[in-house]
This record gives sequence, C-alpha cells and structure tokens, in this order.
Amino acid sequence: MTRRIRTSVEDGQRLVWFEDTACALSGVIAIDSLALGPAAGGCRFWHYDDAKSLLLDARRLARGMSYKNALAGLPFGGGKSVIRLPEGEFDREALFRSYGHVLNELKGDYLAAEDVGTSPRDMESVRSATPFVFGLPPVGTAAGGDPSPWTALGVFLCIETVLARRGLPLAGCRIAVQGLGHVGADLCRRLHERGAKLVVADIRKEAVARLLAAIPAEVVSTDRIYCSEVELFAPCALGGGLNQETIPDIRAAMIVGAANNQLATAADEARLHSRGILYAPDYIVNAGGIINVAAEYLGQDQGEVLIRVHRIPDRLAAILGRAEATGRSPSDIADAMARDLIEAAFPTAPKQKAYASSLAT
Repeated sequence: MTRRIRTSVEDGQRLVWFEDTACALSGVIAIDSLALGPAAGGCRFWHYDDAKSLLLDARRLARGMSYKNALAGLPFGGGKSVIRLPEGEFDREALFRSYGHVLNELKGDYLAAEDVGTSPRDMESVRSATPFVFGLPPVGTAAGGDPSPWTALGVFLCIETVLARRGLPLAGCRIAVQGLGHVGADLCRRLHERGAKLVVADIRKEAVARLLAAIPAEVVSTDRIYCSEVELFAPCALGGGLNQETIPDIRAAMIVGAANNQLATAADEARLHSRGILYAPDYIVNAGGIINVAAEYLGQDQGEVLIRVHRIPDRLAAILGRAEATGRSPSDIADAMARDLIEAAFPTAPKQKAYASSLAT
C-alpha cells in the first residue's frame, strides 16, 4: 500500500493529509464545520510552492465554504481539498482514483466536487472509487456536471444588482474581469451579450486568445487590471488579489467577482471601505456552483438550481442594505450572519458535537 493518510487538528479545523507515491498524489482536506451537514467544497488541483501555502489555501477555502453554504441555506458544512499539481508527467486518472479512496476514509464527512484545475471527467475518476463526490455529468434535466456556468450566472446577477444600486445600466458599463477560466470566460460572455464593455487579463495567453476569438475585449496585463478605468472590477482568478499593494491602485467603485478569498487579510476590506469602494462578499456572490452540487446531492433538477441561483442577488441586496444602514462593512455583516447560523445548528448536530468533543481530549 503506497497510500498514506494522517490527521491533525489546527485551530478547530480537522486536517487530513494524504499522499500516494505510486501516482504522485499529495494534498490535504480541511474540514471546518459539520454543524449544518457533511462538509462540502471543491477539490482544487494547483501548483503550490510549499506545504505552508497549500495548507493556508485549504484552510481559508474551507472556512469560506462554511459561510457560503450556511448563507445559501444548504444542508452542508464547510470543507475543501487541495491537491498539489505534480511536476512532470503523471497518470491523472490514477491520481484521482486514489484520491477517491482517501474520501472513503472520511466516511461521508466530506463531499468533494470540481474546483480550480479539476473537471467532471476528474470527478468521474473519483467516483470510480467512492460515492462521496459530485459534479458528475448530468443525466437528462438532473442537476450535476460542471458548476462553473451556475457560478458565472450568480456573479452576473449580482453585478446587475450592484450596478442598479448605484443607478448604472449594464449596457455601456466598463467592467474589468481578472481571470478567464471557465467562470471568468462565461461571465464575460454574459456581460458582452448585455452590452458591457470589457477589460480583461489572464496569466495564460491561450485563455485570452480563446476569449478574443469569441467576443471583443480590451486586454491589459495582470498587474495593470487593478488600475483600469472601469466602473466595476470582477476578480475571477485565485484568491488574495485584493491586498495592501493592489487596493490603492483600484479605480473601480464596485467589486463583484467569482474568486474565493479575494481579500488577502481581514484588514483589506477596511481599506476598500475607507476608499468608498463597494465590495460584495465573494462567498455570497459565487454560491451558484455549490448550489448546483447541493441539487445533485439532493436529487433535484436544473430548474431548482436556476430558482436558487436567482435568489443570490436578494441575499446580497439584504446584506448591502444592512451595511449601509449600520455603517459596517458588507463582509462584517455576512460573516456575523453565517456564524450565527452555524452556532445555532451546533446543539442539534451530532457529528459536529462528537467532533468538538474529540478536539477537547
């Protein structure tokens, strides 16, 4: 047996480290909460410079999933898995099949799905070893498959909502989109169809070329996207892009994007707030993908997903309204609401209670 698994606990999060030298598999699953149900969150497959950066990403993403699932009204706790992208050649199917065996060891406490770097085909490889994975190709009108179009739809609807609060029409509005992966490119298509003027950036030249072959856009470098003269900025790349170095350069009055953990630190929203920049909390805006996963888990169809995704802007509007009325930041309001929901569920969550008891011993 080449597969090894070890578990640790750090600041209340259960960390499951795994590796399989036979297929170059290595990574960690972070379980943040089981209060509302099994921890659910995507499986990220990415390059990391070291174990510390991999762990930090997993832990922050897992906490974000707890809050995202709670505020979306889903029967899930929060978790995330991060797999290190191997150097050189590797057997992708074998790697994800071995990862599926890792999920079996958690006995359903964590449910995986696609994320950055993974696809429905990868999830099929995982499913060959475990039932604890979603995002599989759908059958008929059933929910499932690539969650990115649903994420993009939710972000698009939230952009419309935020622009309307500022009295701006989408048609003719200049919007900067950072990151042209599945979600970012789909968002660009939707914005273009409604008459928005796009400024885009991506570290991958092929992603830029693919977008330009379909729709017109102004292309800038990844370090210049922040200072583009636009009304709204949509971060759709990796997290941490809003920080003390980039925030002073931002020219947009509004930020609404799909990326997880857009703020590098808690202090960064205060920096945005002090400049009068409206920041829509990312885990509110980008919940469309996990809503699709939840519908697949619950055996619902795409019509139910569509209804639930169209409710995302209402939640965002309520949070922005409370923020305006109290002078608090939108993230502060959203974080408090999510914590209240999780804490209220704690007394009636047997797995979470047992897990908490184990932490105290």
